[in-house]
Amino acid sequence: MSTILKFEELDIWQQARKLSLEIFKTTSVMPFASDFRFRDQVRAAAGSAMDNIAEGFERSSRLEFVNFPGFSKGSCGEVKSQLYRALDQNYISKELFNHLCERYTKLCSGIAAFIIYLNKAEARGLRFKDRNQQQTINKKL
Repeated sequence: MSTILKFEELDIWQQARKLSLEIFKTTSVMPFASDFRFRDQVRAAAGSAMDNIAEGFERSSRLEFVNFPGFSKGSCGEVKSQLYRALDQNYISKELFNHLCERYTKLCSGIAAFIIYLNKAEARGLRFKDRNQQQTINKKL
């Protein structure tokens, strides 16, 4: 795996971003659009899926970062549950429900694989790298 320098390069973030936009479009159509509280709740969960990946990445340490994809995965589960509610309330069709659930299931799997990767990674993150470099410099002095 090559070094990723920006969260925007992460495939899971890109997928989450596309799904967030799909959720926004889906919730902009009546009758979904008129159920303001539910609409906003679904949009927030979809946004949280992508935002937590970005926030974790910007934390600069693997130990902090590894928590945030877990939060993101939880948000994906929340959206999937909300999709069931939307289907039950006839806000979305069975076809759209199946499409979105399939995409969120795929995203959840990708996030889970990324969490496993982070847990196995030897790199400790920029903060620890800086500390280790500083300790090496201090020892030489």
